[in-house]
Amino acid sequence: MAASDGFDRIFIIGAGAWGTALAQTLARVGREVVLWAHDPATAAAINRDRANAAFLPGLALAAGIRATAALDEAAAADLLLFAPPAQHLRELAAALAPSPASCLPAVVCSKGIEIESGALLSEVLAETLPAAPLAVLSGPTFAAEVARGLPTAVTLACRDAALGQRLVTALGSRTFRPYLAADPVGAEIGGAVKNVLAIACGIVLGRGLGENARASLITRGLAEMVRLAVAKGGRPATLMGLSGLGDLTLTCTSAQSRNFSLGLALGEGRALDAVLAGRRSVAEGVTSAPAAVALARRLGIEMPIAVAVDSILHHGAAIDAVVAALLARPFRSENAIPP
Repeated sequence: MAASDGFDRIFIIGAGAWGTALAQTLARVGREVVLWAHDPATAAAINRDRANAAFLPGLALAAGIRATAALDEAAAADLLLFAPPAQHLRELAAALAPSPASCLPAVVCSKGIEIESGALLSEVLAETLPAAPLAVLSGPTFAAEVARGLPTAVTLACRDAALGQRLVTALGSRTFRPYLAADPVGAEIGGAVKNVLAIACGIVLGRGLGENARASLITRGLAEMVRLAVAKGGRPATLMGLSGLGDLTLTCTSAQSRNFSLGLALGEGRALDAVLAGRRSVAEGVTSAPAAVALARRLGIEMPIAVAVDSILHHGAAIDAVVAALLARPFRSENAIPP
């Protein structure tokens, strides 16, 4: 392993499925990885059992991974990867602000929009860790497949091309392949909104509305993603890549997706609280839906599918009534860009 990128010691914040999968793929190629868990008992179990049974059962962790519950250990790292639930990112970054770690390059690996502020996660880090050079990692990634070493391609978005190339070298391997991009905004919008659209697709399939309807939702949902990204200063082409269309396709077409499976359960008639109560992993689309809708309204753009999902999840709207309202929308040119 070449050490020329300078990122030999990597600190991953978040020991859920995705953080653990990233730790596994990095340790597999010789990086020294420290995996931070909020719960000391979780960290102790990972170190003792060489496994994260709660989130990636059946996976033996590589020897180069060590877990900790001490956030201050981040100061000894060369690179920070943030992979907590999106709504906890600000709190964790703020805890690092007084530390020497606050100046380290930081990669946003979570997907979501902060519900209180409407900020993208890179914007949260820019506010809380203003000295940290930032990048975004996003794309079609089921954690269990990444952890098993199955082929995966992702977007690594960074405005600093030189830093981005170093990060590609540090994070990439034969089976985990980052493609460099210069549009963090577009990459983040894709990663956040696709979870909302996956819930919509699950609802449609659970309601028995068919594959035609799912294909329509994916396509018109992509238009909503592009609209929001452009309004935030992102590039349409980014949404045609791995962090947009790639992630959207994966998440909307597989029962492995937490968001799709949640929507499927809702479409079949289960209550949201009951579905969430039976899960340990977070379905980020539940909080991204109202955040995306609020952001779209602030920017003056239409996102009718996201509004529909938010109405079902958080405002007690009946699924059949919401579907009927979507189907009653006026006909328009496919390539028209509404406000």
